[in-house]
Amino acid sequence: MLMEEWAASFGILSKNAILLYILKGTLFTLIISSIAVVIGVVFGSILALVRNYCNAPKYRVFKYAAIAYIEVFRNTPLLLWIFICVVFCPCPSIFRHKLFGLSTVETGLLFKASIALILFASSVIAEIIRGGLNSVPRGQFEAGVSQGFNIIQIMYLIILPQALRNVIPTLLSQIITTIKDSSYLANVATIELMARVRQLLASANLYNGLNAINVSDVFVLYGSAAAIYFIINFSLSLLVRRMQNNNQRKSRQVLGN
Repeated sequence: MLMEEWAASFGILSKNAILLYILKGTLFTLIISSIAVVIGVVFGSILALVRNYCNAPKYRVFKYAAIAYIEVFRNTPLLLWIFICVVFCPCPSIFRHKLFGLSTVETGLLFKASIALILFASSVIAEIIRGGLNSVPRGQFEAGVSQGFNIIQIMYLIILPQALRNVIPTLLSQIITTIKDSSYLANVATIELMARVRQLLASANLYNGLNAINVSDVFVLYGSAAAIYFIINFSLSLLVRRMQNNNQRKSRQVLGN
C-alpha cells in the first residue's frame, strides 16, 4: 500500500499539464525576482548615493530619509510588508485586467506583493552598493575633478561603474536570496512556484488516483519545488564562487606586479 501511494504521488508529476503548471510558476518566480532585483539596483543605487554623499546641510534631510528607509525595511520582516502592500497599496488600472493568463484578482495581488519585494530588496541592495562606493579610492574623485568632470559625471562615469563591479558577487548572492524570498508571496495567493505547489497539494486527490491526499503527496510536491529552487540557486552560487575566485586571482596578480 505504501509503495502504491508513492507511485501515485510521483504519477502526479508525470502529467504534462501539471508539469507545465509548475514550470509556469517557476517562470513567474524568476520574472518577479528579476524585476525586484533590477528595480532594486536602480533605486538602491540612488539610496546609496544619497546616504553617502548628501552631507551638505541643505541636502542632509534627504540623507536622513534614505537612512530611515533603508533601516526600516532591512530590519523588519518581508512578510509584514507583503501584507501591508496587499491591504493598502493602490493597484494601477493596467493591473486590473487579465494579463499572462491570470485573473484580474491575481494580477492585482501579484502587483501589490511584488511592490513589497521590490521595496525590501532595494533597501538591502542599497547597503551592498554603499559598501561598493566606500571601496572606491578617494583619489578617483580627485582624478575626475582634474579632468573637468562635474559631480554627476564623476558618479556616473567613474565611481558607480567601479562600485558595481566590486559588488557583483554580493549582488548575485542577493539575487539568490530574492528568489528564495519570493516564496513568501504564496501567502497572498499569487501565482509563483510555491503558491502553485500549494494549490496542487490541496487538490492532489484529483490527480493521484487514490481520492485522498497522502503524506507522500506532500513530500513529492514540496520536494519537487525544493529541487527547482536548489537547481536555480546552486547554479547562481557556482557563478558567484567563480567570480570571487577570478577577483582573488586578479588581486594576486596586481599585488604580484
